[in-house]
Amino acid sequence: MTENEPNWEWYRTFLRVLETGSLSAAGRTMGLTQPTVGRHIDSLETALGLKLFTRTFDGFAPTDAALELLPYAAGLATTAAALRRVASSHGSGVRGTVRLTASEVIGVEVLPPILAALRREHPKLIIELVLSNKVDDLLHREADIAVRMFRPSQDALVAKRVGGVEVGLHAHERYLTEHGVPKSMDELSGHAIIGFDHENAFIRKLQDQFPAFSRAAFAFRADSDLVHLAAIRAGFGIGICQSALAARDEAIVRVLKTKFSLTMDTWIAMHEDLRESPRCAVTFAALAAGLSAYLRRP
Repeated sequence: MTENEPNWEWYRTFLRVLETGSLSAAGRTMGLTQPTVGRHIDSLETALGLKLFTRTFDGFAPTDAALELLPYAAGLATTAAALRRVASSHGSGVRGTVRLTASEVIGVEVLPPILAALRREHPKLIIELVLSNKVDDLLHREADIAVRMFRPSQDALVAKRVGGVEVGLHAHERYLTEHGVPKSMDELSGHAIIGFDHENAFIRKLQDQFPAFSRAAFAFRADSDLVHLAAIRAGFGIGICQSALAARDEAIVRVLKTKFSLTMDTWIAMHEDLRESPRCAVTFAALAAGLSAYLRRP
């Protein structure tokens, strides 16, 4: 390793080459030429005294050293992004960038009107929305605010429960007209059921409570709740959906209401260090009010 400190841009380029697998693709995402990307990688390898990539027939493959460096480079990227968000907030009034993370369904179907109203009130606010069902670590500032269907466990977070979202079985009226309405959970075996592809903790808990929901019984499998909703709307079959969301469309009918009902807590969380940040405070409040109103709807 040389005594010269590597330039941050070299780490940024390193991450893009890892992500894309080629110099040219990394350059396109960064607005750089291929030779510039190559020089960044060469300079980083020289500064660190390591070989980071080997050329293969289909691109650049990371070495063991590169894979070991990945989490540290990713941490630098996360910290740099958080630094830019904080810097962008300085000035008069509420301004700057707020990075949110939420599940696909909440992010696509519920948050946009809430965020649009927030933007009208604070036009200098910029929103970044990450759609993810993963447990993003707010402690590492991967996002400023998270909307989650479980209580965050980290002590350094400010968390607020905004209510419970009821989940039930729903189908398009077109499907029910063609195939009939099930009268019991046992009758679901004669229907096209929309379900998961891979198990997780929530699904295992669901199966314990409702054994009929096994992967082998599903006519449509996907791990995206947003895809499930689209399949229900298309009339593919019967699937699980948030009741408040289904109520927006008169053609979506709830079935087996007394037999199948789940309630998931909805929480908003952010790092306690952001409590005094105007950009995060107004966003947190707007999300709390908007989501509470959404969850109160019949």
